[in-house]
Amino acid sequence: MSRIFIKNGKIMTMAGLIHEHGSILLEEGKIQAVGKIQIDEKKEDLTVIDAKGNWVMPGLMEAHCHIGISEEKKGMEGDDCNENVEPVTPWLRGIDAINPMDAAFDDAVRAGITTVMAGPGSSNVVGGQFAVIKTKGRCIDDLILKAPAAMKVAFGENPKVNYSGQGKMPVTRMSIAGMLRQEIFAAKQYLENKESNAENFEEDFQYESWIPVLKKEIPIKAHVHRADDIFTALRIAKEFDLNITLDHCSEGHLIAEAIAKSGAPAIVGPDFASRNKIEVQNMAFKTAGILQKAGTLVAITTDHPVSIIKSLPLCAGMAVKAGLPLEEGLKAITINPAVICGVEDRVGSLEVGKDADVVIFSGNPMEVFTETLCTIIDGNIVYQKEGFLT
Repeated sequence: MSRIFIKNGKIMTMAGLIHEHGSILLEEGKIQAVGKIQIDEKKEDLTVIDAKGNWVMPGLMEAHCHIGISEEKKGMEGDDCNENVEPVTPWLRGIDAINPMDAAFDDAVRAGITTVMAGPGSSNVVGGQFAVIKTKGRCIDDLILKAPAAMKVAFGENPKVNYSGQGKMPVTRMSIAGMLRQEIFAAKQYLENKESNAENFEEDFQYESWIPVLKKEIPIKAHVHRADDIFTALRIAKEFDLNITLDHCSEGHLIAEAIAKSGAPAIVGPDFASRNKIEVQNMAFKTAGILQKAGTLVAITTDHPVSIIKSLPLCAGMAVKAGLPLEEGLKAITINPAVICGVEDRVGSLEVGKDADVVIFSGNPMEVFTETLCTIIDGNIVYQKEGFLT
């Protein structure tokens, strides 16, 4: 793995510092130095990149998507997003269905997106485990940053619609909440029994998957659009003392103070999508800004393939246009999702010791005419615009 020295860049660290005409040194897949760096550029093992005054940023991050598990161009054969005949499936792991050969991964890299949180969809009350992965490679096992990273649960319209014609629960919001409570209650009892009878305990594969959630090592990742569903999700998380993220949060702007008071972060979007369901009728780009100003930690999502993943920085730009402060827009696709997904020690900002995931943009990535000039993941150049490095 070669050393890479990027010079003459506008270094946007996303850690509170901007280095005009700054430099960054990458070595062994990690960031070794950031700022004003003196180095011998003639060393044989050193690749020197002149950023030419362009923006140098941490790789962008998508905090909620279904890349590779809902594959493009492959129809039903490539759609492994929802096991929609069984409403409670916590033991399912997204990594077993995410295909890194999905064309969307290449789109992500070309857009400067180097990390994503991906996993099952929202047809089930409990869908299974999400993972945080890098966006370049052929084997999912080589891309994993954190797995499991969250337990997917869903409220509202999607589980109701999916099971309404199957003659079984859930068909109401009451049953969705009740089934989730029942499952978490059983998992909690299981963990208590395991800890008190460690020597003579028979493990159960279904409930083993809940242990990281109950120990607050990972959150429940709640698909919520409507205000009442947001409140139900928060109520259940409080009842069982669980960490939670509010994903989509389409009516979050209507109850912004309550969400901020709860302390739960929000992953907002996909606002580029149409309002094609009843529960998203109040969806708007202004939501992110209103939540952020109320005190909520906010990330932006495309919910790929609902909106295509390469539109992530543009979604952030539209949120800025609707009231989210500019710097917060950049944070919403870099350090904020890293914090929300529990990987801020590795990605999300340009700081010494973090992964060498760096992108050079021709300007602000939230602007439509900005180009991705170079994408680096784990210290490897994985994309370059033709002619930029020559």
